[in-house]
Amino acid sequence: MIRKATIADANQICDIYNYYVLNTTVSFEESAVTAAEMAERINNVITTLPWIVYEENGIIIGYAYASKWRARSAYRFSVESSVYMRHDQKGKGIGTILYRSLIDQLKIQGVHTVIGGVAESNPASSKLHEKFGFEKVATFKEVGFKNDQWLETSYWQLIL
Repeated sequence: MIRKATIADANQICDIYNYYVLNTTVSFEESAVTAAEMAERINNVITTLPWIVYEENGIIIGYAYASKWRARSAYRFSVESSVYMRHDQKGKGIGTILYRSLIDQLKIQGVHTVIGGVAESNPASSKLHEKFGFEKVATFKEVGFKNDQWLETSYWQLIL
């Protein structure tokens, strides 16, 4: 059910992600991402870090990935993590399964710190990070503006 993502998954991943882009303040992107853009994002990650999907009967239900936290060399042991679920499939524990698998893979790769950025409008994500032992280390007020409102972002940190 969990496998590595491929560029061929870009369309289904876009379907999941663009729901949040277009209908919520969970993502701070304001325009839908094309399959070509998503394929490039996937390709840029999978060469060095995990991007995984949870699939049932050929349908991707959710995905999780890690990306570089910052470009400078000293940050090379720190990553930012993300997890997204198909909006009509939340609450089934699949996000927890995906995040556990992602964190386990990051440990194997020698990652030291995982950072999760969470829109304050997404309490389910905060709960997920708490479940895995992440510590809330910062809240940035009014750093995003979407849907005619100022938004806050919190950062959660897990030392592996």
